[in-house]
Amino acid sequence: MSDSAIQFKNVSRHFGDVKAVDDVSLEIKNGEFFSMLGPSGSGKTTCLRMIAGFDRPTAGQIFLYGQDVSHLPPYERSVNTVFQDYALFPHMTIEDNVGYGLMIKGVSKADRTKQVDEMLELVQLPGFGGRKPSQLSGGQRQRVALARALINHPKVLLLDEPLGALDLKLRQQMQVELKSIQQRVGITFIFVTHDQEEALTMSDRIAVFSQGKIEQVGTPSDVYEHPSSTFVAGFVGTSNLVSGEIAKRITGSDARFSIRPEKIHLGAVDQKPEPDMFFVDGKVRDVIYLGLYTRYLVELDGGGDLVVVEQNLKTTSMDVMKVKNQNVRLLWKKEHASVVGG
Repeated sequence: MSDSAIQFKNVSRHFGDVKAVDDVSLEIKNGEFFSMLGPSGSGKTTCLRMIAGFDRPTAGQIFLYGQDVSHLPPYERSVNTVFQDYALFPHMTIEDNVGYGLMIKGVSKADRTKQVDEMLELVQLPGFGGRKPSQLSGGQRQRVALARALINHPKVLLLDEPLGALDLKLRQQMQVELKSIQQRVGITFIFVTHDQEEALTMSDRIAVFSQGKIEQVGTPSDVYEHPSSTFVAGFVGTSNLVSGEIAKRITGSDARFSIRPEKIHLGAVDQKPEPDMFFVDGKVRDVIYLGLYTRYLVELDGGGDLVVVEQNLKTTSMDVMKVKNQNVRLLWKKEHASVVGG
């Protein structure tokens, strides 16, 4: 079997004058949990639909384990899709929903029941087979949709913002469960989301999309710690972007760089920097206490400002508020400043 689950070779998809996907080349490895991350209209869902066969490329080729599937219909591709709205049959039991694909294939009732039970066990819903979708919570219905997709043993599972309808706590729980299930079944998961935390939490690698193109592909730490563009720096987490005269004053070069707020240490104005550190002085203009951490807005001497985030390990809200209007020195390791393009 090819080591590449999916390959895009110069793939474009145009809708009239709109370039939804614009000359994208991409390789997704076998067994990878791969996320396509980007804002609405960035091209990620169109790419997913082209892998599924619901949409066809205007130009370029799509390969599934080495086979050109660019113009194959969905039913001739070994892929299944899990949608945000679950798409369960409301009149059927959970057992019949999960086993529907096997029934279409003519699998016997006994074999269907056995496989359905195994799948419900996998998604932590044993004994739920006799219920209807209306009797389940949103998180449980999403697990049923996952079991229904996995029971057909696809080579690739496509997940189109599947956690978008869940509340925050349940969404975070399902992120962990999805990753765990993917590791147990060992197949390639391709996950579309606009939620950076979801992508960072679950993915082996992430492709960041913007305006029909891929800005960067890398591991979560690569994308977060070393953003390749101002778009990635701003979209994946929060970042300070510094350029021009301010950058030159700090680093000696006017090249634009990004520095994450949590990498910056808020120190006293007389704190001496280590040789491997950049530093800049300023005044704390605003303090926002957020429980787990505090966000500081620091106006730099000579113009510009930086956002600093520090975890509240020992401080209280009263302690952090005392820093407002104080002169401070901001320090960070040189390795944490990433030069970024446009």
